[in-house]
Amino acid sequence: MTATPSNADDLDLTDPHAARRHKLEEITAKGIDPWGQRFDDRLLVSECRDRIPTILWQPKEGEAIALPDFESEDVDYRQWKADNGPGEEIGPIVRVAGRIQLSRPTGKLIFMNIRDWTGDIQIFVGKKQVGDENFDLAKLFDLGDLIGVQGRLGRTNTGELTVFAEEMFLLTKMLEVPPEKHAGMTNQDLRQRMRYADLAFNDGVMQTFLDRTKIIKSIRSTLDDQGFCEVEGPTLHTVPGGAAARPFETHHNALDMKLTMRIALELHLKRLMVGGMERVYEMGRVYRNEGLSPRHNPEFTMLETYQAYGNYESMMDLTEKIVCDAIEKIGGGFQREYNGTMLDFTPPFERATYAELFQKATGIDPADEGAVKEYAKSLKLTIDGKHPDVIRNEIFEEKVEDSLQGPIFVTDYPASICPLTKRKKDNPEIAERFEMFICGMELANAYTELNDPDLQEELFKTQLEGLDDEDSMAKMDHDFVRALRYGMPPAGGLGIGIDRLVMVLTNQKSIRDVILFPVLRPE
Repeated sequence: MTATPSNADDLDLTDPHAARRHKLEEITAKGIDPWGQRFDDRLLVSECRDRIPTILWQPKEGEAIALPDFESEDVDYRQWKADNGPGEEIGPIVRVAGRIQLSRPTGKLIFMNIRDWTGDIQIFVGKKQVGDENFDLAKLFDLGDLIGVQGRLGRTNTGELTVFAEEMFLLTKMLEVPPEKHAGMTNQDLRQRMRYADLAFNDGVMQTFLDRTKIIKSIRSTLDDQGFCEVEGPTLHTVPGGAAARPFETHHNALDMKLTMRIALELHLKRLMVGGMERVYEMGRVYRNEGLSPRHNPEFTMLETYQAYGNYESMMDLTEKIVCDAIEKIGGGFQREYNGTMLDFTPPFERATYAELFQKATGIDPADEGAVKEYAKSLKLTIDGKHPDVIRNEIFEEKVEDSLQGPIFVTDYPASICPLTKRKKDNPEIAERFEMFICGMELANAYTELNDPDLQEELFKTQLEGLDDEDSMAKMDHDFVRALRYGMPPAGGLGIGIDRLVMVLTNQKSIRDVILFPVLRPE
C-alpha cells in the first residue's frame, strides 16, 4: 500500500524544507523507498576514470578506435567525430552512486553532477533514454540527495566524462537544505560543528582528511619497515607525566581514586624499553586542559617513538624519513606551500643550535647572564624570581621561534629545562635535544633519553624558579624511577604532533581544519 501525497495547495512550497517534504511524500506514493536499499556492483568515480581507455569510437566500417586525449589537447570533439566519419561512441555499462552537487534541468534533459569520496562525475538523464518512470523520479530529486545511476560511460560533445543514464535509483532523500553552491559553508565554527555537511558540500575538505589518513598510514609503514613495534599505552594515568601541561582530571568510582587523562605517551613507552622492547611507538590521542588556538586543540594526536641504542641524532634522521615518506605518499613534491610561504622539504633539513639562533636573533651571547637579563627587560619580560634558563627560553620563544621558516632542527637546549634528557658529555649545561620548526610552529621534539635513575629522581624533584606548575615537568613518578633502576638502554626518543604535520603538508591554517571533530563550545 502506498501513501497519498499531501495536497500541494495546502503547502508553502516556497519553503525549501516544505518542498523537500512534499517530494518525499510523492516518492513514497510511487511505492519507492526514499531511504534506499542495497546497491551492488557500483563503481567509484575514480574507478570510472580508470575505465576511460575503454571508451572508443566505433565507425560504421572497420575496428573501433581510441578517443583523443582530452587531458592534454584542446580537442573539438564534434569536429573529431566528423573527421572520423559515421559511427557511434561505445563504452562500458557502469553503476555509480553519490550525492547530487549540481542539477541543470532543460525540458526533457537533466544534467547532474554527483560526488562520491573519490570525485565528481556528470550524469546525463534523457527522458527518451530512461523512460517516463525514471524521468519522473529524477524530477523529484533535490541537491544533496544520494542517488544511484546505471548507464553507459562516455563523453559528451564537449568531451566531459559522463554516465548516460539508463536507470535511476533513489538511495537517500536529503531533507535539509544544502548550502548555496557558490557561497558554501564559510563560517568556520559551523563547518567544524557540522563536519558532515562540510565534507559533503565544501570542495577539498574530503581530500584533506583522506590525505591525513594517507599520512598516518605512511608513518606507520615507515616505522614498521624500520623494525618498530606499535603498542597501546594507558589513557588514564595516576601521574600526568612526560610533558609540561595541565591535565584533565577524572575519578574512578570503584577504586575511589583520582585519575588524569594522559598528557603524553613517553613514560610508559620507556617502561617497555626497560622490559626489552627495543624499538617501540604509539600513535594516539593525548589530552591537555589548555586554551584553544589555530595550533592547539585540547585533544590531539601524538606520535611517540623510542629506539634503543640510538640518540637524538638518530631521531633527526628518522624524523626526516617520516616526513619525506609522508610527502611522497600524498604527492605534490618536496617544494610545498604552507600559509603563503614556499617550503623546501628536500632532505637533509637545516640544523642549527639553540645558542647560535639565540645570538643571531638578539645579538647577545646567551651565556652572558647579565646581558640576557637586560635584553629580557627591554622586551618587557618579568625576570624577578626566575631561573636564568627560564628567562633565556622566554626570549627564545619571543624572538626566535616565529622567525624559523624551516623545516629546521633546533638542537642543544639548556639542560635545566629538559628534565627527561641526557646531557652532553662535554657540557652538562646542554641537553641533547632538538625541536623541529616549520613557519614558527613546533612539529617535533626529540631527546637522547635520560636513563640515569638517580639523576632522574633528582630532576623530578626540581622545580625551576619562575616556572608555573603546568609549565613544569617536575612531577614525581616513583614507579618510573623504579623502572629505570632495572636498566633502560641508552636511547633516542621522538614526539611528533600529527595534526600539525597534517596542517603543514595539506596547507591548512588551523588545527581545527585537520581534526574531524574539534572541541567546540555548546550551541
